[in-house]
Amino acid sequence: MGIRAKFNILLALVWIVGVVALFLVSSLVIDRLAKDDVVQTARLMMEGATGARNYTATELEPLLKRDIKTAFHPQIVASYSAKKSFAALHSAYPDYSYSEVALNPTNPDDRANDWQSDIINDFRTHPDKREAVVQRATPMGPVLDLAKPIVNGPACLVCHSTPQAAPATMVAVYGTNNGFGWRPNEVIGAQIVSVPVTDAAQRAGQIRGVFILPFTAVFAVLFVLINIVLNVVVISPVEKITKVVEAVSLGDIDAPEYVRAGSDQIARLANAINLMRRSLSQAIRMLGS
Repeated sequence: MGIRAKFNILLALVWIVGVVALFLVSSLVIDRLAKDDVVQTARLMMEGATGARNYTATELEPLLKRDIKTAFHPQIVASYSAKKSFAALHSAYPDYSYSEVALNPTNPDDRANDWQSDIINDFRTHPDKREAVVQRATPMGPVLDLAKPIVNGPACLVCHSTPQAAPATMVAVYGTNNGFGWRPNEVIGAQIVSVPVTDAAQRAGQIRGVFILPFTAVFAVLFVLINIVLNVVVISPVEKITKVVEAVSLGDIDAPEYVRAGSDQIARLANAINLMRRSLSQAIRMLGS
């Protein structure tokens, strides 16, 4: 194997190590930024839902409570307003969703499924936890879920302590089997915002390519330049010197010298070979005479 092949193999190994290192380092940074971007989007959606809940509690509930003895309006429920306000967003962007679920909801449609129950139970196990970020696989691709606990406050006990204490109009709508027995300051459910990760992952891949492709292009240019310099400075001179040495070793003492200008190692080697050739030629002529 020649010098050029060995040198090119070394360069190829350097390129592979560089690409792998760049990929790993950029992935740590870019993937983290992509996830932070998705989480930030989820937090904005969560703040919008919280705003809808607060509006219901401060503006609508006092008005609708006046008629609760004669008619139950679902608009009095904070979660109803939050979910309705996000219905338009979900219709335009079906991969984005907002839900409020509970382990024991008044409306069975709000009952938590398996993965939602896991989030709620985690909040119940860790009462000081105020937020959870979970990534899960779905048929539509990976989804990031941002969740916040729903804690049963004093106002909730009016409707959710016992069926007897609850407004009769509400019991008439939902019955007495669900949504009762809640305890004060208990985590009874969770607000959950679900945001797709696919778009952010694709953008992260594109940004990663922006790092790797220029690196590869620059390395390719250096590869060509280094090979040209290697051929001019080392390989070609060494081949010419080799021809001189081979010719002399076969008895051709009149073989032309290879003259190399400069003072680098190759030039010094050429001068040494030329001196050896002259000395050998002179010695042979002296012996012949």
